Amino acid sequence: MRADDDLHLSLQTLLTDRLGRWAIRCTQIIVVVVLAAGAVYALVQVKLVVIPVLVALILASALAPLVGWLRRRGLRAILATWITLLAGALILGGIVTLIVFAVRNQWGALAVAATEGLDELQGLLVEGPLALDSEQFNAVRDAIVGFVTSAQFGTGALAGVSAVVELVTGTLLVLVILFFFLKDGGQIWNFFLRFLHGERLERAHRIGDVTPEVLGQYVRGTAVIALFDAILIGIGLAILQVPLALPLAVIVFLTAFIPLIGATIAGILAALVALVANGPLVALIVVAIVIVVNQLEGDLLNPVVMAGALRLHPLVILVALTVGTILGGIAGAVLSVPLVAVGWAMIKVWDRPDQSITQRAKFSLRHRPKPAKPA
Repeated sequence: MRADDDLHLSLQTLLTDRLGRWAIRCTQIIVVVVLAAGAVYALVQVKLVVIPVLVALILASALAPLVGWLRRRGLRAILATWITLLAGALILGGIVTLIVFAVRNQWGALAVAATEGLDELQGLLVEGPLALDSEQFNAVRDAIVGFVTSAQFGTGALAGVSAVVELVTGTLLVLVILFFFLKDGGQIWNFFLRFLHGERLERAHRIGDVTPEVLGQYVRGTAVIALFDAILIGIGLAILQVPLALPLAVIVFLTAFIPLIGATIAGILAALVALVANGPLVALIVVAIVIVVNQLEGDLLNPVVMAGALRLHPLVILVALTVGTILGGIAGAVLSVPLVAVGWAMIKVWDRPDQSITQRAKFSLRHRPKPAKPA
């Protein structure tokens, strides 16, 4: 009996001393990391469903104020949802139509200008300060042409067809899920809360209020900034007579939703088009325009538009972009930052409400349209 008591005391001492407490804490951390890694792996396997759900959630958070405004004007939920979706489809369809016509009208001129631009670029590289060998330049160009006409490129093209099919499927899923989020978002959230009570229910309500507020503010603010960048850069490209100015402006708008690197990608693409079509001088001017616009956006517009949003440190954004790109490609890069912002907002309101985050959410909750009474 004495030996059992000594053994029990020894085990208790091993678990309660400093090293034992550290060992227990490390074991808990390892278990949490393994479970989180398993959950992420499972979500990646079904990303064809997960990504549309996340995209629909973000879009619903951005469009919810419009649906709420229509419902406060006396429209039923389903009618307000249809009006919002149809208006968005008309705007998107108009933009796509303008891009198609712009590309079709300027594609021939761009091809001719690209040929002349490549010849000029070759002369600049061969006869300029770099003094490259013309045979090396021709070898590089022949290698690119050979790759385009190779079987490897054909395999990539088939993979691209598969990606297009997945894109169409994901788009249809986004539209269907977005419709139900806009129409029955509150009911869907209450369905998941029906088993919670007390403090857990209050915490879930705080998270439910914070999530659409942070996502909506982030998306709307980013859209305003992206529109500012696209308009100014598009005007600059049009003045310089760079081909495909409208499609390039749309690309600037879309890439602005990828923080830190989106503006760089758009600027490089616009400069390349200007280089092959208009020459090195115009390309340098395009680069200067992109730099100036991004400085104006970062120093003047961003603090005003995103003042109400939950802003993150650039290092956090960079890490989120890297992880999101590895897990979900381009879609992961776009979704990673708003999801991290929402996660941080949830942490801030987990135990108690954070007034700086939930004040507007409470206001929108008080002004939420009442459900219509059954006839």
